[in-house]
Amino acid sequence: MKKNILITGCSSGLGLALTNYYLKNNYTVYGISRNNPNISNHNFIHKSFNLSNISRIKEELSAFILNIKEIDTVFLNAGMLGKIKLLNHLSIEELNEVYNLNVYANKEILDILMTIKVKNIIVISSGASKNGYKGWGSYSLSKAGVNMLVNLYSNEMIDTKIIALAPGVVKTPMTDYIRFELDENIFPSVKKLNEGVVQTPEETAQKIFELNKNLSDFASGSYVDIRELKPN
Repeated sequence: MKKNILITGCSSGLGLALTNYYLKNNYTVYGISRNNPNISNHNFIHKSFNLSNISRIKEELSAFILNIKEIDTVFLNAGMLGKIKLLNHLSIEELNEVYNLNVYANKEILDILMTIKVKNIIVISSGASKNGYKGWGSYSLSKAGVNMLVNLYSNEMIDTKIIALAPGVVKTPMTDYIRFELDENIFPSVKKLNEGVVQTPEETAQKIFELNKNLSDFASGSYVDIRELKPN
């Protein structure tokens, strides 16, 4: 019997790479994203929905998720960077836009998942949740919120292993924007990113696939940075 995987933000970047990697390894993948990734595979079932519309998540997604009944691993991957600007230039509306998608949308989905059998949940976090990079205010605040969200739900979803995972720097339009379009004299993190290791989404998906095999090594509710793990 094929194992079921649920992935949000499956139409691009890391989410798409995870979708393709798990399909290649003979899993059934259920995907949620605003845009259809146009994957031609009978083991892929897609639901089009904009997760920024948090007030409608339970109404629109409950039936889709509950129909899966039993899930091996959920990847809550959908998220956004928000505007890179000084914190005193960020409006509450701009902060809320990022927080809604990166934190509250995940909260709504976790509430649905609590009602079915789920073995593992991996919520995509970031090293920015631990490091307050200049200009990353909305993103860092939201990813720190993700870490605490995971910690809190681990005490309520006691039969599910849930972790917050920082995947490292992944080459996506989001990171390309930071690396190539921002002024490193104003935002020092640009230089730091360009001097570090940048992985392709496919490379990162493979690492996460291998990590997921050994998820029992990590305490539920914990934050894990994939860059700090020793290779097997």
